Amino acid sequence: MAQTISAKDLKARKQEFVIIDVREADELSAGKIDGSMNIPLGAVIRNAKKGKLEDLKSKKICTHCSGGYRGNMAAEELNKAGFQAVNLEGGFEAWSKV
Repeated sequence: MAQTISAKDLKARKQEFVIIDVREADELSAGKIDGSMNIPLGAVIRNAKKGKLEDLKSKKICTHCSGGYRGNMAAEELNKAGFQAVNLEGGFEAWSKV
């Protein structure tokens, strides 16, 4: 499991992170975190392995999905590839409630 950050903590420290939304495009109608970038889970994993996200290696990354499962997978894969990634605990659902 990747380290997590609570929605409350992320809201307070949002400027410290590059936020990657790993949901699929059809899920974005539920809303999004302002300033986040959408890269679906499969693309995050492929791009990290192919070296296409190297410009993010020096930054703190927070991944998220709807409820937390895919965001955790993305953060784990990014960490294995040498990134500094955490997952938003509870995903976008938690963010929407804070």
